[in-house]
Amino acid sequence: MTGRIAVFSTGLMKLGHEIECLTGQTPRFAIFGASDCAAVAGWGHKPTAARARAAAKRSHLPYVAFEDGFLRSLKPGPQQRPSAMVMDRSGIYYDARQPSDLETLLETATFSDSELDEAANVVSLIARHRLSKYNHGADRLVAGDIPAGRPVVAVIDQTAGDESVAGALADAAAFVRMAEAAAAENPGAHIIAKLHPETLNGTKRGYLLEAARRLNLHVSTDHVSPWALFDLMPHVYTVSSQFGFEALLAGCKVTCFGMPFYAGWGLTDDRVAKPARRSRTRTATELAAAVYLRYCRYFDAWFREPVDAATAIDQLAFLRRSYLSNATPVAGYRIARWKQRAVSAMLDGPAGPPIFHRSLDATLTDARTRRAAVAAWGMDAVKLRPRIEAEGISCMAIEDGFLRSVGLGAAFVQPASLVFDRQGLYFDPTRPSDVETILAEDSFTADELQRAASLRHRIVEARVTKYNITGNAVPLGLPAGRASVLVPGQVADDWAVLVGRPRSFPAGENVNAILLQRAKARHPAETVIFKPHPDVEQLGRAGALDEAWLQRHADVVARNTPIDHLLHIVGHVETYSSLAGFEALLRGIPVSVHGLPFYAGWGLTEDAADTPRRGRKRTLDELVAAALIRYPRYWDSISGLACPPEVALRRIAEARGGPRRKSGIVGVIMGRGVIMARRLLRSAKGIRR
Repeated sequence: MTGRIAVFSTGLMKLGHEIECLTGQTPRFAIFGASDCAAVAGWGHKPTAARARAAAKRSHLPYVAFEDGFLRSLKPGPQQRPSAMVMDRSGIYYDARQPSDLETLLETATFSDSELDEAANVVSLIARHRLSKYNHGADRLVAGDIPAGRPVVAVIDQTAGDESVAGALADAAAFVRMAEAAAAENPGAHIIAKLHPETLNGTKRGYLLEAARRLNLHVSTDHVSPWALFDLMPHVYTVSSQFGFEALLAGCKVTCFGMPFYAGWGLTDDRVAKPARRSRTRTATELAAAVYLRYCRYFDAWFREPVDAATAIDQLAFLRRSYLSNATPVAGYRIARWKQRAVSAMLDGPAGPPIFHRSLDATLTDARTRRAAVAAWGMDAVKLRPRIEAEGISCMAIEDGFLRSVGLGAAFVQPASLVFDRQGLYFDPTRPSDVETILAEDSFTADELQRAASLRHRIVEARVTKYNITGNAVPLGLPAGRASVLVPGQVADDWAVLVGRPRSFPAGENVNAILLQRAKARHPAETVIFKPHPDVEQLGRAGALDEAWLQRHADVVARNTPIDHLLHIVGHVETYSSLAGFEALLRGIPVSVHGLPFYAGWGLTEDAADTPRRGRKRTLDELVAAALIRYPRYWDSISGLACPPEVALRRIAEARGGPRRKSGIVGVIMGRGVIMARRLLRSAKGIRR
């Protein structure tokens, strides 16, 4: 199809990109008519699409119905865009009162052996990852919910007013008949009435609750995955819920009190007469091929590009794993408001997102009440951990990850990655951290190491670093034929410098001065390049060196040259504990370390300090797998979803190539003000750091 397609709904217009991908037509928001368009788009056959259907009829244009697909998202609701959508030119799958493209497919299509093999693989992947339309439900039923030794029956509720009920030739009374039949036909069985997720959320009413209570059915009020029930191989009673379709593919017996899209093909026990149009008998694999491969279309969860079914399944499986891994509630202590969105996205789970507090008393009270963990930023968490853990409450320390952003955190740029460390922190060598434990104790699969190698190559190819400060590479005037050594500067009062500082770097002395003198002494015949830390240069944080002193001890001061450019021209890096050392390792550059960063002590660096807890030899890809895949969490600020490192890397690379945002400039100005205010406050209190 070509031309324009009229859209009458603001909600549907938000999916304009997806509509254009599906139709090849450009969406145009319409208010009164669609005479200049080639078709009209609407959301299914719901009342909200009445204007669109009427406009299509008036203008003698085809009406194209769109709907969520059968593998939609992590959670219900418009805030999460669908991973799967369907487009139907003749009807819509849930309305048996007229033909739909899906019904026609099932009645007429021939499926090749390769297509059936692909469909079987899709069904297998869905089962392996325990996926459904929505995927935020717990993976197991509450212990004690299911009496042992009794057959299980599941009676499935739907939301009141759902068009799929009327479209399935049913009504509210069908749910009552269904519940009564389930009770009568299954004496001695444990019968569960499963409410709809949106009913559990309190956003919509259902049909089944009153009848279920009257019949003394067990009402499930928990967000549980359908697969938690499929494990029990229940006899499923439904009117038209997608639950029945998934139960069929899971091998369960399904009885229908309506006429959903999967009924009438010889696979279900149908209590409603099927339309004469449905004359074929189909296998479950043919049904899956029609639904998942031909009828549904899929979109990348983060970038909204068309993808195949297997890719969409893999992405939903990742989102589900990330969400369910956050099973423990979290109480956040003194986490800056501007950081809370990222923290919430990465810690959202079955218990809900973190609840943030300003006072420690309120935080601990919340943690006791909800049996929550406490999360605090950086060294705040490390200092408070003994007190918190003494009360039997776990504590996690939050810090920026190693693929962070395009711009500085001190300039209020949102992080793409954070770490949530339950032992220490990666920059604190005085105690174990989660990343140190991973490197000291864990093993890695061949797939993880291959993924780590691929990620490392992509980082180097995209020239990505932690902050990705943009700017032109100023010519440095390096002498020809002479090797170069990079000395990355650090923030002198940063905790990563202060904690565990070796005696050879006396307190009170500028760590950058000591490091630069050592590097010059160690490499007298080489060109020593000093790169000031961007927080020091741009935001005025501690660690600046006198210009005259620099002229005597550094051959070149690379003020405006991005760190990645320097890493492409030097042959060695001398660092205290800068992440630039890790970034140099990724690029195959030898690194000498004078402090004790997380990447030292594993046989990959020349270490000046002792590493008593370390010493296990690790490969570079094992280090990458630990530091960039297992240890941090990532999120995509555009989609609002948790994401894997590959997505964060792509976002950073794309953002770095774009124009500098005004918000970034404002952030730098605000950051300078905050740092100055903190410095004045510490000075007034007599605090030295």
